Amino acid sequence: MSQDCKNITKRNYKVITPAANLTRSVALLLIIVAVLASACGSRADYEEEPTPNKDFPAAELIGRADGLFKQRDDLKKVAEAIELLRRVRQANRKNYEAAWKLSRLYYYLAKYSKDEKEVEQAEKDGIETGKVATRIETEKPDGYFWLGANLGEKAKRNPVTGLAFISDIREAMNKVVSLQPGYEGASAYDVLAQIELRTDLYGGSATKAVEYLETAVSIEKNNSDLYLHLGEAYLAVDRNAEGKKQLETVLKMDPDPDHLFEHKEAVEEAKKVLQNRF
Repeated sequence: MSQDCKNITKRNYKVITPAANLTRSVALLLIIVAVLASACGSRADYEEEPTPNKDFPAAELIGRADGLFKQRDDLKKVAEAIELLRRVRQANRKNYEAAWKLSRLYYYLAKYSKDEKEVEQAEKDGIETGKVATRIETEKPDGYFWLGANLGEKAKRNPVTGLAFISDIREAMNKVVSLQPGYEGASAYDVLAQIELRTDLYGGSATKAVEYLETAVSIEKNNSDLYLHLGEAYLAVDRNAEGKKQLETVLKMDPDPDHLFEHKEAVEEAKKVLQNRF
């Protein structure tokens, strides 16, 4: 063998020791396990999304849930509606209407339940179903709004840790504004304003809140929450006369038939603020 061949052999070949054999065997085993795990995971994902049953009465169940939602001041009705929509989701994981309406129901359950464990679970489920809805329909506002609303409710329960959700809430509500500014009575602007008012110690701006709410009331004239919060925002920037006027407007408004529950709450809060400030 020539000297050049000897040099090539020395450079390109290594002695395979028992330790090297063991190392290679372990590496091969890990690769096989990873491939099998991936295959099993893919199968599980597939099994969780069965082919939708065309005969399943999804529209009927959603309609019944809508009727129960109108009675949302009774949390038992909210719980019944949740069960109906969960059945729809079990039959078809990609049913957009069921996903976002579940997120809305979980929001109300988390906001008004007195059971702490129930609240925690509802917050988790509300956020998750909101995310699901945004993945199913990326250019519709419902999922983004109720995702942001659930995050906002979670943030209000613990203002310190809630700061971590602010950017996600803003992102969700800004998406709603870009898609449909008047959605839910222009309430996306209201949420953005509340962020400014509630984070004044962390850079929030009451002036910016006023801007958001003035825009909102220019779009929607029958949302009592907007006038309540605009009155509070005016008070925060020392525009007291204008603030009082907005709060009194809440007391004089004819309630939206679809939001009697929320209007009643707004009236009670407006009375409290007027009593405390004037």
